[in-house]
Amino acid sequence: MEDYVVLKEKKGESQCTVANILYFRGIGLHTGKDASVIIKPAKVDSGITFVRKDLKPAVMIKAKAGNICSTMLRTSIGNPGKTAAGAGSADCISTVEHLMSALWGAGIDNALIEVYGNEIPAMDGSSMVFYETFNESGIRELNANRKYIEILKPIIVENGEGDGDVAIALYPSEDFEISYTMDFKHLLVHSGFFDMKIDRFNFYNEISKARTFGFLKDVEHLKKSGLALGGSLDNALVLDETSILNKEGLRYKDEFIRHKVLDLIGDLYLSGYRVNGRVLAKKTGHDMNSKLVKKIAEYLAVRKMSRNGYEAACRSDENESPEMINKGVTQFA
Repeated sequence: MEDYVVLKEKKGESQCTVANILYFRGIGLHTGKDASVIIKPAKVDSGITFVRKDLKPAVMIKAKAGNICSTMLRTSIGNPGKTAAGAGSADCISTVEHLMSALWGAGIDNALIEVYGNEIPAMDGSSMVFYETFNESGIRELNANRKYIEILKPIIVENGEGDGDVAIALYPSEDFEISYTMDFKHLLVHSGFFDMKIDRFNFYNEISKARTFGFLKDVEHLKKSGLALGGSLDNALVLDETSILNKEGLRYKDEFIRHKVLDLIGDLYLSGYRVNGRVLAKKTGHDMNSKLVKKIAEYLAVRKMSRNGYEAACRSDENESPEMINKGVTQFA
């Protein structure tokens, strides 16, 4: 199988973690329940790890593609085999994308996140509060090079439900770039296009402050479905048919599409690493984002298995003939 991705270290760029223990408390956007989070420093190559400390015994959930358990209006993670289907499952942690996006934006590779409740607090509906707290408290460099996922060949995911107008793709690039196309049937949101190279230096000003948004006409239906129970003008942009209900208005003239990009960054970080590549996304949400993340993880796993097989073949009995060794190597090439 051809290699689509490769994991590479970037020399001269260190992995980072939080410098101090941080505490966040608020309301869950969808559950409407009190939620709190304690974020602690973590060691090299440990990645982002969530722990449900409110459960007995506590449940550890790695922030990785294979642990995504629901993408219904938010991204939720839980341990496969231990978590029943859906974000409402006992072991699940919901709405991780805004925090994951802030971790990416602040350049934090490793952190231990203790969660009390089954949802991350919404804060103001963006990544801003998380990001500002990370930087004000300090970020500590670790003694190891940062790892990146490098895209070698295009990875394309299309909607398998007949809507060919929804798609997401990842192409090779030396940087991290996002081109996003949005199309809502609303007077204020309507269609839009966003294209930008994004890094930890421009994330705060360009992306982090964009808030989640919703429509007043949908609120009753969402709440009957057990969603948006904690939503308010304090943690979301709310629109009626012709106007924005939030008195302060928009933080960006295109805040809606920038929030979609914020979500996409947080979802992609569930690949376990930062990505060097160009993302082309059309009308995608958490479901399509997660399909791309899982495809990346699948290709990484295949490559790892191939490399392991190759190395095993090279370590085969030194008394084997060159022909036999070559045969073994070819099998995993």
